[in-house]
Amino acid sequence: MPKLNLRLKFLLLSILPLVLAASAISWLVFAQAERLAEAEIRTFERNILQARKDELKSYLELAMASIDHIYSVASPLDAVSKERVKAIIEDLSYGEDGYFFIYDRDGTALVEPPEPWRVGRTYWNLRDINGNTVIQGLIFNAEKGGDFMRHVWEKPSTGEPTEKITYSLMLDKWDWMIGTGIYIDDIAEQVTEIEAEVSTHIRETTISIIGVTILAVLLVGISGTVVTLSERKLADSKLKELTHRVVDVQEQERLRVSRELHDGISQILVSVKYSVETAIARITQKRDNAMEPMEKAAKRLQDAIHEVRRISRDLRPAVLDDLGLKPAIESMCAELQDRSGILIEVKCENIDGQLDIGKKTTLYRVLQETLTNIERHADATVVKITIKREGQSIVMRISDNGVGFETNRYIRNRDPRAGIGLRNMRERMEFHGGGLSVRSEPDDGTKITAFIPATSQNALPDDAISG
Repeated sequence: MPKLNLRLKFLLLSILPLVLAASAISWLVFAQAERLAEAEIRTFERNILQARKDELKSYLELAMASIDHIYSVASPLDAVSKERVKAIIEDLSYGEDGYFFIYDRDGTALVEPPEPWRVGRTYWNLRDINGNTVIQGLIFNAEKGGDFMRHVWEKPSTGEPTEKITYSLMLDKWDWMIGTGIYIDDIAEQVTEIEAEVSTHIRETTISIIGVTILAVLLVGISGTVVTLSERKLADSKLKELTHRVVDVQEQERLRVSRELHDGISQILVSVKYSVETAIARITQKRDNAMEPMEKAAKRLQDAIHEVRRISRDLRPAVLDDLGLKPAIESMCAELQDRSGILIEVKCENIDGQLDIGKKTTLYRVLQETLTNIERHADATVVKITIKREGQSIVMRISDNGVGFETNRYIRNRDPRAGIGLRNMRERMEFHGGGLSVRSEPDDGTKITAFIPATSQNALPDDAISG
């Protein structure tokens, strides 16, 4: 066997570690990307399902409130009250496919708006395409105090069997089960779309790594180290892009749910309010026991309207889209000041025309996270906020007179959960080419400075803020 010359030995010794290192990096990046993507997708799916369940439960509670003024004073055999309740429930709706239904304890349909031909028929043994006894399950859930059930039912807008989540409660006095459901086919479509994007990102990353590995083998030791670092940076960039995509989808879902809650539930609440006002008007007819439940229903209505507005505002502040960043920030600060007693001074220039909606949303969320941390942990009495343009950047400065903390020790903390809020805020700003810095000392308050480019140029502010 011929001996290898020294040059070939050096070549092999250079190539072999490079190939092994590149292979190991490729496998680690691929595995980490798959794990992170799967975790993000599952988290996204769980959050949407939970939001839908909370939304569904609120719908049914509001429906119950709309009939309480009749049901609470009716007797078990009050046929007139039963018909009035049926009429109210049949008229309630939300969205394109949102409706309410009523079945008695034997499974006989009493109210089924999209399929009125079902009324009067018994469906105790009705099964969906998966073999679930739908009506029995809904009645069982209602009897145990209310619960959710996933099953397949015909979607009114398409006429096709579609998976949905249904929540049901029991009207024990009349042996009625009342419920409503939300179709969740759109969730599966969103998850499928994200999975396709994740697969594309992983495939592109893998192909890129293989190409760079081949190039690195050809260039041997000179470009090997540079290429390896470049590929690691590329992989991190892909993962950050994927994370931002998931966050962006969540923002879009919050916006959709917010508008749906506001438009749908407000319609229901207005109809309930009209019913209550009509009932109160009948007090003049001097019917016994009418005033007290009507006033109680009216108060519940007002509480429900406030709750809807709060949920809508938490999911996505409508004022941010309708009026802009400055009014949204002033509204958020005013609400926190009223709730916590913290004095908040806001000086915000009108910068809406200098930022796109993504950057405005990022500034709003960073300020929201900061104020939440101040309220929970800082024990502050005064917060000062300034937002203005400096050079080619929009700069936001937030300071408080709270207890503060030692930033160096906080950074050295090995607990991966430590500082996750600050890390998320910094990554939000960096995604748009900006940055965020934190300065704090024990008993000397905290100062946070964030900047974001006002134009496509990633210019630093005049005082050279560090990220």
